[in-house]
Amino acid sequence: MLQDRGDLDEVDAQIVGVLVRDARASNRQLARAVGLAESTVHARVRRLEERGVIDGYEAVVRQERVGHGLQALVHVTLRPGARQTSITAFSERVRALPEVSQLFFLGGVDDFIVHVAVADSSGLRRFVVEHLSGDQTVASTRTSIVFDYRRNVSTASFG
Repeated sequence: MLQDRGDLDEVDAQIVGVLVRDARASNRQLARAVGLAESTVHARVRRLEERGVIDGYEAVVRQERVGHGLQALVHVTLRPGARQTSITAFSERVRALPEVSQLFFLGGVDDFIVHVAVADSSGLRRFVVEHLSGDQTVASTRTSIVFDYRRNVSTASFG
């Protein structure tokens, strides 16, 4: 079943699919994959970037290989009276912390999930106490340890 791709044509969808699997693919590799000239592929990639379809290129870092042997998901609930005025400030402050890999703003019981990568359980405790529990806008936190993490690069909807 063909999934909705917005306004991507088949060639753009194929280009995005290749880049999702390998962000370092060259224009030559992309051109071979989609059967077009390198200059045409280059122009299409630039247009995809300009339109915001491609928002950037990332290196996938194995956190344990850079001294961050413990990852956790910290569920954060803000105080009811503080939500309206604090969501943006909390989000910006937490996203700037070096331990934070990802930040999810939610609808539901919790307001945020903070994905953190730290050296060990002492580092996790220090992060939660200093940056979350000590924040007057935070009502509660709940922490889950990540045993294993693998990015799922979904290419099903892209060529």
